[in-house]
Amino acid sequence: MSPTFVLVHGAFANSFSFAPLQAELAMLGHRSLAVDLPGHGFEATFSTAYQSPQDLTRLAGEPGAIAGVTLADNAARVIEVLERVREHGPTILVAHSRGGAAITAVGNTRPDLVDRLVYVSAWAPVDLEVGAYYAEPEMASVEVAGIAGAMIGNPAELGLLRSNFRTADPVTLAAYQAAFLADGTESEFLTFLNSFQPDESLDGGGPDDRARADTWGTIPRTYVRLSEDASIPVAMQDRMIREGDALTPDNRYDVRTLTSSHLSWLVRPRPAAELLGSLASGASWA
Repeated sequence: MSPTFVLVHGAFANSFSFAPLQAELAMLGHRSLAVDLPGHGFEATFSTAYQSPQDLTRLAGEPGAIAGVTLADNAARVIEVLERVREHGPTILVAHSRGGAAITAVGNTRPDLVDRLVYVSAWAPVDLEVGAYYAEPEMASVEVAGIAGAMIGNPAELGLLRSNFRTADPVTLAAYQAAFLADGTESEFLTFLNSFQPDESLDGGGPDDRARADTWGTIPRTYVRLSEDASIPVAMQDRMIREGDALTPDNRYDVRTLTSSHLSWLVRPRPAAELLGSLASGASWA
């Protein structure tokens, strides 16, 4: 029986960003579904203060539905989906970016629900918690100053991260494109940016959410490196791979590479769909 791909998005994103990839997977004959983590998709908060003309003062203080959502909540949502999908056969759990923390948590607690983990330039924390990696040398090339200019409100007071993706500030927009879609056109970049939601949860996981050898480490896994990624540089992606391999040397990553920035594999998804399809067809599924 062929597997189902379960797709988990990254920060400020949602299931909508996987639609082009799902179309390509369907044309290759593969089943897939995209998960909205709690507070994402149609559960997200969009204030009229976020519309045009924007009221940034009001936006900075308005509550958001994602406040208080934890990594454990994200993992529970994915597990709920996997339990239902599992009734129809094997599952390949795919995550992008911050979604990697969620599928790592799933692998730690319910390895019985997953036949393969796939990280696409995603966080797979082993030696450190996700937040701590940002202070490591592999992240030194990441430009954060321009992106930080779009942050709205006080995260400690709001209980969430809030960003104004509808800004027209050219410096901020240039910083976002350089970080996430430098190999795309301006129109592609703005289209993707407008699919983002303004709010994201604060909880990226703690020390107890790092990968565990006895559970997560028993699941076959693939890491898809994005060679042009300026948001999670290749050096950090390779560190994730090394740490996972060191944790379970008898169950190492199957490593693949796509020529892509952080987001262009979702904008032009055919190569990614073919790569994922090879994982589905290259194994013997019960």
